[in-house]
Amino acid sequence: MLAKRTYLDWNASAPLLPAARAAMIDALDGTGNASSVHTEGRDRKKRVETARTQVAKALGVLPGRVMFTSGASEAAAHALSPHMSAGGHDILLSTLYVSAVEHPAILSGGRFAPEMVVRIPVDRAGLVDIQALTELLGNHDDSAGLPLVAVQLANSETGVIQSIAEIAAIVHQHGGLLVVDAVQAFGKMPVNMAALEADFLIVSSHKIGGPQGAGALVFGQGGLHPRPLIRGGGQESHQRAGTENVAAIAGFGAASAEIPQMLEKNSKTAALRDSIESEIATICSSAGNRAGTPVFFGQEVTRLANTSCFAVPGIKAETALIAFDLAGIAISSGSACSSGKVGKSHVLEAMGVDDELARCALRISLGPATIEEDAELFVGAFKDIVSRIS
Repeated sequence: MLAKRTYLDWNASAPLLPAARAAMIDALDGTGNASSVHTEGRDRKKRVETARTQVAKALGVLPGRVMFTSGASEAAAHALSPHMSAGGHDILLSTLYVSAVEHPAILSGGRFAPEMVVRIPVDRAGLVDIQALTELLGNHDDSAGLPLVAVQLANSETGVIQSIAEIAAIVHQHGGLLVVDAVQAFGKMPVNMAALEADFLIVSSHKIGGPQGAGALVFGQGGLHPRPLIRGGGQESHQRAGTENVAAIAGFGAASAEIPQMLEKNSKTAALRDSIESEIATICSSAGNRAGTPVFFGQEVTRLANTSCFAVPGIKAETALIAFDLAGIAISSGSACSSGKVGKSHVLEAMGVDDELARCALRISLGPATIEEDAELFVGAFKDIVSRIS
């Protein structure tokens, strides 16, 4: 049993909400297959459809546009396809354009061959270079197929928010389609698919306090669908075969229904984040030559209210992470590889951050349940770390 700890890594995974836990337990008490026509099967199907309605309402779309998946990575692999259809007509996409700060699930290119994937540069704040995007799409050869563009709504490391509506207008002006990874934004800022003008939207359950192992690909207007990734039965309107994970989906839906209450706490969360950043700067300034001037990445542009990515020159992230963990505080580095070790951040690299400084990057991400005591404990631990290892 872990001792009481301070959790400041909500962007990695949010704690399971009581409402999500209750929905899952209730679903686990039942039996049957959601595709069966008997009473037990219809009960399972009803739970799935209730969750679909809850997720759809949170995103401002009709329930029929929500396709459940095992998570955001599967949703990305499904959406990033060179083969699509609409109204019975096949649509070929020849090139995938992705921003250089995307999640690895997007950067991998999905079902596009590596030579068909082109990266869109970002500026030093982490915002997509609009001129570069416009030039790339202007030079695109439509004779081989249409362009598909993938840009995240908010970055998981820096919290930087992209101007998706502006990007969507450019993409559609050039005849392309837009996939928006809204995984980090969902539950932390208003996300409305119509306002974003996205053709596809990706969301994840465990980032909003639902269970791990559930996500969704949301379709825009026009009846556009990628070629199915998982073939077999007719589940999810023949888009995604496989018996539905009813308990996880029910938890996902219940968490989605809590989003209005989450967003009401944004101003409090932003105030805590700003207070922490101010304290970090004060501590480093008071340390004299023992600590460099902290750099807060993306601070000059619009960020998620809960996220701060910063680096103090001379304090390596790996050393600091261990010290924070021993102090009972969970945070992360600018990037963590799948093995759980501190890795080089492709996000900071794309932003032009010096390698030495990037190796010092830490990320704190707060949540609706974060309180002032959590912030005070972090600040106290940071002050101790600066005095000991700088």
